[in-house]
Amino acid sequence: MAEMLIECQKLSLGYGMNCVLTEVDLKIPKGVLLPFVGPNGAGKTTLFNALLGLHKPSGGSLVRNFGQWPPGYVPQQKTIDPRYPVSVRQLVAMGFYPETGPFRQLGPELLKRLENTLQHFGLLEHQQKTFAELSGGLKQKTLIARAFVGRSEVIFLDEPTAGLDAASEDDLLRLIRDLNRNQQKSILLAHHRLEDLSSLAEQVCLIWQHRAKLCPAAAVRTGTFYGN
Repeated sequence: MAEMLIECQKLSLGYGMNCVLTEVDLKIPKGVLLPFVGPNGAGKTTLFNALLGLHKPSGGSLVRNFGQWPPGYVPQQKTIDPRYPVSVRQLVAMGFYPETGPFRQLGPELLKRLENTLQHFGLLEHQQKTFAELSGGLKQKTLIARAFVGRSEVIFLDEPTAGLDAASEDDLLRLIRDLNRNQQKSILLAHHRLEDLSSLAEQVCLIWQHRAKLCPAAAVRTGTFYGN
């Protein structure tokens, strides 16, 4: 039997008297690549925040099994100040902070991990640029690389492809698939594009009409959400 990453039973989430999600029952195994899909405002970010421990449920139970290290988290890019005055290399190296703290110099092992991560994400030639100098796709790769460089066993990505052109989006999704397969990390991502779900993952978490459930990616259709 697969080891569970997250288990929810009758989980309810909201803000004051406003119910966002109710009666959520989920069992998410370790090692998955799981897109969370649904209309804007359906509750994807609220559910993410609850799973991360950033939003207190109003009811039900939630058990997380994230391992020794805290999960990596990449919020929506619109929440990041694009003028962040650090280089790509410095920003990615911040992913070591749970291991080292913010002031320790990196030893040979961590420097090697940093170089390998920069290379894997195609960032070596951009490592001395500031965050503001990067294209949208490279900004996202930098933020995701920061989440992956550490020892976190699970990574949360909130709309990682939002605002990207189709080519950059496809490139980033291919990279995310490869990271899940090759590094055996659990990846949970809020995702807005439904057309490519079957090629991205076998299952999705469908969030709609105040409910969330796991269902086959192949069964999800745009018209299900929007009535087209």
